[in-house]
Amino acid sequence: MATPGEVTRIHPTAGIPGGEVTLEYETVPAVITRDLDFGFDGAQGHVTAAGKARALVRLPEIDALKPVQVVTNFNSAGPVKSTQQFLIGRKLAGDLHPVANPAFDPGDDSLYVTRSGSRGEHVPVSIFRIAPNGTIEDFSSDIMNPTSIAFDRTGRMFVTSRFDGCVYRVGKERQLITFATDLGIATGLAFNRDGEMFVGDRSGTIYRISEIGEAVPWAEHEPSVSAYHLAMGPDDALYVTGPTVSSFDSITRIGEDGIPSIFFRGLGRPQGLAFDRDGNLYVAASLKGRRGIVRVSPDASHAELVVAGMNLVGLAFGGDGVMVVATNDAVYSIPLGIQGTLLN
Repeated sequence: MATPGEVTRIHPTAGIPGGEVTLEYETVPAVITRDLDFGFDGAQGHVTAAGKARALVRLPEIDALKPVQVVTNFNSAGPVKSTQQFLIGRKLAGDLHPVANPAFDPGDDSLYVTRSGSRGEHVPVSIFRIAPNGTIEDFSSDIMNPTSIAFDRTGRMFVTSRFDGCVYRVGKERQLITFATDLGIATGLAFNRDGEMFVGDRSGTIYRISEIGEAVPWAEHEPSVSAYHLAMGPDDALYVTGPTVSSFDSITRIGEDGIPSIFFRGLGRPQGLAFDRDGNLYVAASLKGRRGIVRVSPDASHAELVVAGMNLVGLAFGGDGVMVVATNDAVYSIPLGIQGTLLN
């Protein structure tokens, strides 16, 4: 029989420091709910609300390499351990400024992330490379306001700039080659199976770009207050988010004919998105007031929060089943065992 206060369920079961999770526990007397606190391998979470059988807890800062045990503490009694474990993301790097998904190099699984800066701001280093062993190195300072990073099917790296409306190809020696121009406020970037590039101008146009850099307007979308975020689906349709001032935004699906339709509605400020190999779509957003990474089923019939986190702007899947999530100033690694698609 479970002990009063013993945690029996955690939702979601993964998160990053600052994210808010729901803890369900064996019922305790109402008089002691104000004295409850919860530890994650000894690091105390911040209780934002607590009742007799349920609490909302903000995750503490902790550098965990494996699942952590959750413990309930009372001021008047000893700790109550539970069998429930939780995955807290490990910080890979801070002092950044991503505004979209980070990206893994398919060749060596190194991670690229931006310090994008305010529009028109020149920062000393605008793109960083994080090696698989965790080493962080300056990669480039030559692109103003880098926004989205993506690799094509041959492993070449491309970066959009919302400052000058260009897409740059980054060579093996880190030299920059202007690939496409005049793309407005160029933000989101994705490739289809045929190697064609799609770039979103957050003011309302999505461009289709050939392998030689020729761009044509392909679809229209509602303007965004921040950026378009693009991901190519397993059905070879383009999936788009572009947060507006609404708290009930949508994920849009654009078929190969360029005609948009609503794939899923009901997210707050949806941003970066990526698919797994089972066809599930993951998006940095809020769902029913809870912020983090939301997983939407392939038929859009079901959505659930799978990673708790605040200020998230994007995510990426590594070759070893790791999910990396990006906030507006850091990136975290969570070993969820999810394999992303080769088109992410």
